[in-house]
Amino acid sequence: MKTFLLVCYFASWAFIPHLLLLKKRPAATLAWLWAILFIPLLGALAYFAIGTDRLRRQRLKRRTLFSARSSRHRGAAATTDSATTGLLKGLPRRDRQFLQLLSRINQLPVSSAENLRILRNAEEFYPALEARIREATHHIHIEFYIWNADETGARFIQLLAAAARRGVLVRLLLDGVGSRGLDEEVLEEFVEAGGQFSWFQSLDPRRKRFFLNLRNHRKLQIIDGTFAFVGGMNIGREYEGRDTELGHWSDVQVEVTGPVACELQEVFADDWFFATGEKLSAAAFFPTNTTHAPAHDPVHIVLGGPDRRNEPISKSIVSLLNEAGDRVWIATGYFVPDDVLLAALELAAHRGVDVRLLISEKNDHPWLVTVGRSYYGQLLAAGVRIFEYSAGINHAKITVADSQWAMIGSANLDYRSMRLNFELNLLFHSPGQNAVLARILETDFALCLEIDPPAFARRPFRQKFAEAALRPLSPML
Repeated sequence: MKTFLLVCYFASWAFIPHLLLLKKRPAATLAWLWAILFIPLLGALAYFAIGTDRLRRQRLKRRTLFSARSSRHRGAAATTDSATTGLLKGLPRRDRQFLQLLSRINQLPVSSAENLRILRNAEEFYPALEARIREATHHIHIEFYIWNADETGARFIQLLAAAARRGVLVRLLLDGVGSRGLDEEVLEEFVEAGGQFSWFQSLDPRRKRFFLNLRNHRKLQIIDGTFAFVGGMNIGREYEGRDTELGHWSDVQVEVTGPVACELQEVFADDWFFATGEKLSAAAFFPTNTTHAPAHDPVHIVLGGPDRRNEPISKSIVSLLNEAGDRVWIATGYFVPDDVLLAALELAAHRGVDVRLLISEKNDHPWLVTVGRSYYGQLLAAGVRIFEYSAGINHAKITVADSQWAMIGSANLDYRSMRLNFELNLLFHSPGQNAVLARILETDFALCLEIDPPAFARRPFRQKFAEAALRPLSPML
């Protein structure tokens, strides 16, 4: 047995050339190399399951075979509609230039919304989504990371099945890792009613799918190509605060109408094609000027994923930190920053910007809290204020910058969101919505424990040691 294990250990070194050829960041490469060499077998198995941050070649090839944007705009990567162009002309020159910078980073056009509605927690989001599903007349496109097999999940499945029975085209796209507890038998009623379902990427050895990485963490719902929801919310009883162990669940979703709804439809169409091979390009999925209301707020879609090598979400957040002159308040469920983001946070604080981080002290991955705290010292020294939320789960991903910029989406401030997951954020230029989100954050700050620098420096040695021991694993988490 010892000889067999020794042979397996040395055989696991075969992963090392693959690791080096991926050309990860040096810190990530060294972390995985350390794991493969010094954690016999388990390190190699972990690398096989979650270490690869690039999709298999044949799946990436499928993704390049179809683009909803290019099919609609004849290959144009960044064309801005006329309604948005008019809005941009009315912005201050600096704000206009900043949006143009983000457009180049994300390789997507600046768009606009006729209406923006911030939805606080499940108490506001679920009724709004339910109402849109009931009112749908042509199609419903739903994309979630987590869909739980509980009474909340069953309620929404019944709603979607009822819509399919009345002739609405319903497509449901879920992540195979996030929704791993959902048995497809639960969806039988929905499928029998005429609904279409697909896993984005499931963990299924029978189909030669072995990877836990490359998760679709996006939360996107589009009704009749007119109403679109984006944010951090999933489907399950815990999001309604009905899990006694987790307690209150704080989260945010935004509903938008206008040109940006068609842009978001393109995101869903690309994800659906990636998962199923079906192309959604019919004009009925991309209606224009359905509400006959004027565009009101410039909006920009920020997409992240392992198929986008320039890390647009990370660069967009860093650009926002560099642009701000007054304040940047950020709420995130997980906080495991890289050196670039750390430097941007510190530099903003050194410039006198009011930089605040709201981090959930209670979450489903407690070791990430420990890792995140290893970065607190240098941030506190730079003047960043850090608040830990322990009144329940704070799952919101919110950024407000100065008095006009705001961002809501699915991406946390951690390695996984910046580089591995498929993520979706919406950034908008809207003083009104900036103020709404600022009030939400002020309410949540009041429920937090603000980290006191002198007290934090006196924390027990065992905590400091745990932080130091786990920190080198940051690129692997």
